[in-house]
Amino acid sequence: MKFAIFGTGGVGGYFGGRLAQAGQDVTFIARGRHLAQITEAGLRVDSIGGDFVVKPAKATDSPQSVGEVDVVIVATKAWQLSESIGQLKHLVGKRTMVLPLLNGIEHMDLLVDAFGSRVLGGLCRISSFVAGPGHITHVGIKPSLAFGELTNEKSGRVKALFDVFSLADGITVDVPENIQVAMWEKFVFICSTSGVGAVTRQSMDVFRAVPESRALFESAAREVESVGRAKGVALPADMVEALMKRIDSLPAGTVASMQKDIMEGRPSELEAQTGAVIRMGRALKIPTPSHKFIYASLLPMELKARGK
Repeated sequence: MKFAIFGTGGVGGYFGGRLAQAGQDVTFIARGRHLAQITEAGLRVDSIGGDFVVKPAKATDSPQSVGEVDVVIVATKAWQLSESIGQLKHLVGKRTMVLPLLNGIEHMDLLVDAFGSRVLGGLCRISSFVAGPGHITHVGIKPSLAFGELTNEKSGRVKALFDVFSLADGITVDVPENIQVAMWEKFVFICSTSGVGAVTRQSMDVFRAVPESRALFESAAREVESVGRAKGVALPADMVEALMKRIDSLPAGTVASMQKDIMEGRPSELEAQTGAVIRMGRALKIPTPSHKFIYASLLPMELKARGK
């Protein structure tokens, strides 16, 4: 298959790198010094599952030069997506699969509006980041992908994509029975860990061990769960209990990407995560006091990072 990785950060760089390592035709869409280093020296991935280098690596800042591909993996920050739709259109043909691996949930409406049934539901789990130009570091969480048709049909194209990912090292791949449920389970997790982690400025092992911040995390998770149920998503009855067990199993030092961005003074996904919960809750008349507290606490830092 011919892949384009739109957004060669911690997520796109890792999963795209594994595909290229497995012999797939992969083009990385990148910019600036990151692009120059990938072009000149290849894409370096340091991983707790084994280091590797993709060299030579195909990379460009011009989607127009790539043309239509079989699969576009969209791995930008959520707040960058709306300005990227025009560039994405150069990569998408009638048979192209658009696989989003963004944090959040509202991006799905934007992609479906632009590309219709070409869009799959998708999510990933990994803790990784850009350590430097052309250099991705994977530091925690066993990398996994889940995707499927938004209708939950077991289609031939999903089966073909599953088979391709199954050949790549360092990735666990799954096609859930219900991709909407899987995406919302991820959304509950990422919103709550990002928000509480950023407010406390502590890794997950630290805030989970303090009764007060642990209670804030559970409250935040239950608010997102209530919003999802109000939107008609059939979330498991014990979802939050399972989430609490999961967070207790994560290794020390695990930090969500939104928290990392906020703590380092960069623009973050605050609006796509915490802000989205508040907006949806307001529309559905679901109270979200924990997320409102988190949002109000973090907004000054977010505005400063954006120069506002």
